[in-house]
Amino acid sequence: MYKIVFTGGGSAGHVIPNVALIDELIKTGEADIAYFGSDGIEKKLVASKKIPYFELAPPKLKRSLSAFTDNLKIPFIFSKAVKKAEEGLRAFSPDLVFSKGGYVALPVVFAAAKLGVPCIAHESDYSIGLANRLSAKKCASVLTSFPETARKIRNGKFSGPPIRAELFAHSRSAAKRELCEGTSRKVILVFGGGSGSETLNEAVRKAAKRLTERYFILQVCGKGKTIDCRLKNYKQVEFITDMGAAYACADLVVSRAGAGTIFELLALKKPALLVPLEGQTRGDQIENAAYFEKQGVCRILKQGELKHLAEEIDAAILDEQLKRQLALFSYPLGNENLLHEIRELVKKQ
Repeated sequence: MYKIVFTGGGSAGHVIPNVALIDELIKTGEADIAYFGSDGIEKKLVASKKIPYFELAPPKLKRSLSAFTDNLKIPFIFSKAVKKAEEGLRAFSPDLVFSKGGYVALPVVFAAAKLGVPCIAHESDYSIGLANRLSAKKCASVLTSFPETARKIRNGKFSGPPIRAELFAHSRSAAKRELCEGTSRKVILVFGGGSGSETLNEAVRKAAKRLTERYFILQVCGKGKTIDCRLKNYKQVEFITDMGAAYACADLVVSRAGAGTIFELLALKKPALLVPLEGQTRGDQIENAAYFEKQGVCRILKQGELKHLAEEIDAAILDEQLKRQLALFSYPLGNENLLHEIRELVKKQ
């Protein structure tokens, strides 16, 4: 049996792929597992796994001119986070660190490199995130969800995306009874990521009266973002723990374009209308969505055009070509490839 530390957080996209691999390793019983993260969404998502959790306070780069002063503090905060990660690594003594990237993972990778603990990183997006760019030289390999991304990194290797096995284990009828009042209507599932999206929430609410004349709307709003609304065929929830059940209900998904979400939708053959996040990131969601739109397996609605949401939902529901392309589309899942890379690196120690 070997010991492995998983790290990554700040958003669900940096945690859920780790959870997919953790579930596989718990099932095989081949490893002792610990998680290094912040006091963020990752702490909640990992809690049910009953594994040791080491909490850090890593710095996050803020992409705005107004945050210049805060960003000046990053080197000091980062140094403290690296020292804290070193303490945790010495205590747990892992054979390997698996990093999902993001600002939470960066001090853990740097600490592991200082202590001589080998690391593997995984990049979900089409473009390489800042944390993975900074940590790539300290990793044995950077595994990627897109083949093109692997060619951009010296030690890059295409693996495919990890997907949670639990997503495939749901009955559509049972899920609709549980989440959608047993409706016979087509279900539109709307969600904006782990913390929700004010922009998407507002657009759906403006169009809700029209949409609920035809569809049942299941809207995952984010913590504290539901409103009082008694509209028939419209249900709001803050968060859904079992996204597999939510996906099972859906005839169409309206969501942001994080890579993890897209790969889950493709694996489940779910038609999607993607609204990539703009202006707050490096543009990764725009690239992710465009990659698959070119292959005809999703539709895109720009954030600035959300006033046309109702019409675009109608068009997506009626898009038979999209459904045919999805039925034919195949993309390699990465679970086994990633576990193979983990096992091979452990063997070398």
